[in-house]
Amino acid sequence: MDWHWISPALGDVGWIALAFVLGLAARLVNLPPLVGFLIAGFLLNALGVTGGDTLEKISEIGVTLLLFTVGLKLEVKTLIRRHVWATSGLHMVLVVAILGLVVFGLATLNLPLFSGMTWQHAALLAFALSFSSTVFAVKVLEERAQIKSHFGRVAIGILVIQDLAAVIFLAASAGKTPSVWALALLALIPLRHVLYRLLDRSGHGELLVLFGLVLALGSAELFDLTGIKGDVGALMIGVLIARHPKASELGRTMLGFKDLFLVGFFLSVGMAGTLTPTAVLIGILMVPLLLAKSALFFFLLTRFGLRARNALLSTLTLSNYSEFGLIVAAISVANGWLDVQWLVVISVALSLSYLAAAPLTSRDEKLYRRRRDFWIRFQGETRLAEDPPLETDHATIAIFGMGRVGAGAYDAMRKEHGATVIGIDFDIERVRYHCEAGRNVVRGTPSDADFWEQLRGKHHFELIMLALPNLEANLSALEQLKEIGFSGRIAATARYPDDVESLQEAGANTVFNIYGEAGAGFATYTEDFLAKQGR
Repeated sequence: MDWHWISPALGDVGWIALAFVLGLAARLVNLPPLVGFLIAGFLLNALGVTGGDTLEKISEIGVTLLLFTVGLKLEVKTLIRRHVWATSGLHMVLVVAILGLVVFGLATLNLPLFSGMTWQHAALLAFALSFSSTVFAVKVLEERAQIKSHFGRVAIGILVIQDLAAVIFLAASAGKTPSVWALALLALIPLRHVLYRLLDRSGHGELLVLFGLVLALGSAELFDLTGIKGDVGALMIGVLIARHPKASELGRTMLGFKDLFLVGFFLSVGMAGTLTPTAVLIGILMVPLLLAKSALFFFLLTRFGLRARNALLSTLTLSNYSEFGLIVAAISVANGWLDVQWLVVISVALSLSYLAAAPLTSRDEKLYRRRRDFWIRFQGETRLAEDPPLETDHATIAIFGMGRVGAGAYDAMRKEHGATVIGIDFDIERVRYHCEAGRNVVRGTPSDADFWEQLRGKHHFELIMLALPNLEANLSALEQLKEIGFSGRIAATARYPDDVESLQEAGANTVFNIYGEAGAGFATYTEDFLAKQGR
């Protein structure tokens, strides 16, 4: 049946609506929406719809904003740690070498799609498949408030190293020789302080959004004018302001815009090639290769000193294919280095890798706890500086989560109970901040089986207060406390009324609704103030 008559009817509104419907369907089955966007692209291709200039421009902006936000997350002190750069570099080299040989071997057998590939083409395809997904990892870690955890920082650091490799490829693939004016771009370094002041004055609303867009798109245009690929400019300007206190806020503000424009990229990828049985079959067969990628990540991370638990959780976060692999493949197709059908293959493999990774990352702590003795066998004897021995100093009250709520609770309990109170948080920078402020705070995670193993027979906790960032983190902590047979009392915080019941069913003795009780607390505070003033 000829579907081409539908093409004129599916304008911009049509493909946006289709992307929304299929993105929503993907989310309902706990998959990232971009899986739905890829499927939407395949469907539009089958209906004879072409992307056109509008979709191409949206796609380009999406990639530019993606690299800008990657630059904002770049922490040099994390990247220079051996267990980050060495793991990322060795993993990529080994995957490209081994997988490249496999692909070249299949090419010598003249198999469909592989036939005619040179060793350079094989290495290029292996390079595209060596990446892990920044979008997936950031989404999972942010939803679970673990992006500042030790394993979260390691995973993001590895991804940034990979992304830098992709950026180098993007720059090299442009085939341009930078003009002499490229040297003038060095003036951006001393101009950083001007950008800092503008960022300070941009507030927290629409001006901050506009400033981010101007920086990302403006730097891309500026670098393009000097003969350097514009996406590199977006990354560099992000790195330039990454140390500003508002950089993380700017990144969060730009996240929605980046995701929106990336819809165009994923749709254009789906429209680029026809979904043939051969491409689908090869894409499916590539999914088991993730086991080898994951095993290599776990092996390298444990060899470089990570605890087995952190190595496993980082590995599960990285056990997927990447949107950067699609970008590399798209550029290779545009330059005639790879057949367009490889875009379809990688799209299928990417979608299925998300399907496999989503349930694993949601159960990562359980996977470690239930097979802890097995995972521990692979753990090296040396420990990183980030994993010091735990000392709770006879504390009887432990507050997990030292954000604003946890810090306030710590100060109030410390005033009432003295030195028997200890704060615990997984963010090393937050721990350092509180210690400098004179609070007794150590690094740890209540859902970490190793944390409780270190404290076995040593802690004297009678009351545990959970002030963790979200419901999932609190529930995971309660599950671990139940598993170790904690017999003391447990108090937890909740943000919504329906969370209260869930936490109580999971074992919390009492639950404090932050938003619900805030109004009552404000009223009590005001009444006390009026009483002191004699009304």
